[in-house]
Amino acid sequence: MTVRLRPHHLLCMLTFVGKGYTAAFTENYIRIAARLSAGEDILVVEGPDDICAPMLGEADMHCLNESVTDRDITASEAVEALLKLPAGLGALFSPDVNFLQRMRAAFGDGSIREACQRCEWSPLCTGIAASGFDGVLVEAPGCQPAYGAG
Repeated sequence: MTVRLRPHHLLCMLTFVGKGYTAAFTENYIRIAARLSAGEDILVVEGPDDICAPMLGEADMHCLNESVTDRDITASEAVEALLKLPAGLGALFSPDVNFLQRMRAAFGDGSIREACQRCEWSPLCTGIAASGFDGVLVEAPGCQPAYGAG
């Protein structure tokens, strides 16, 4: 199977520690983190993805807002520049050790965080990066994820 992620979620997954918008959102994201940690590939999609699914019934589906679409474009460009690989619609990534180390190093030094500007979760993610990504739930296959953190 493959986990479908929109481009800015390539950044969000780096710091996910089990906190989210709602209980349903968080429970879903924890399951996705487990799938990624088990080695499922990531398929980059346009618009709402597997992480967004619990929010799609909400009256104010922010995942359809222009600001979120702009965040996707900015994230895609940053990931492409970092990895020297396409990161737009249809791109396929494996969340292996090399991928996560490179992405987290760039996230930690701020070089791929332009898409995070004006995101309500940015302060939390900044703290997680500053802690050396302590307690994150997406780990490379074979590594022990820190479930229950946060």
